[in-house]
Amino acid sequence: MQQRKLNLTDRELVRGCLENNRLVQRALYERFSTCFYTLVYRLISDRDASNDILQDSFIEIFRSMASFRFESSLFTWMRTIVIRNAMSYLKQNTRLHVVTAEIPDEASEVGFNFTAEHLEKAILSLPSQARSVFVLTEVEGYKHQEVAEILNISEGTSKSQLNYAKKLLRKRLAKGSDE
Repeated sequence: MQQRKLNLTDRELVRGCLENNRLVQRALYERFSTCFYTLVYRLISDRDASNDILQDSFIEIFRSMASFRFESSLFTWMRTIVIRNAMSYLKQNTRLHVVTAEIPDEASEVGFNFTAEHLEKAILSLPSQARSVFVLTEVEGYKHQEVAEILNISEGTSKSQLNYAKKLLRKRLAKGSDE
């Protein structure tokens, strides 16, 4: 019985959630919570706040399930809610600053030797807006126009922040690989 719950289709998940079936709600949470927690943490780099945002997002997802129309995948619809909640948290608790400092592109020719842990730390060390743009475009696959709308910035700012984030990551990863 437990095994069947893990293989539910999107339609079965939605139907079960609308019927307030706790087993289906748990299956939905278990299927997506780790992925969404990782996304939120990459955006805001605060473990406690990430857990709070995740919980609030799932409450909103369960309450809003009746509005899901299968115009996109369930995952995409839920991810939008999670990102919106993370961005709302960032707007309320930090000031997103556009960083325009010039970083020399000296690391572009360097061969990198780093672990996933080094990369994760480097991403989390980015300034908040550069990190948000990087995660949304490079990790989550959003287009600059979508990122601009989510973060309430111009498309040009999104592009420049991505460029800045990449340069900063190259520099930090090159420095980290020397250690």
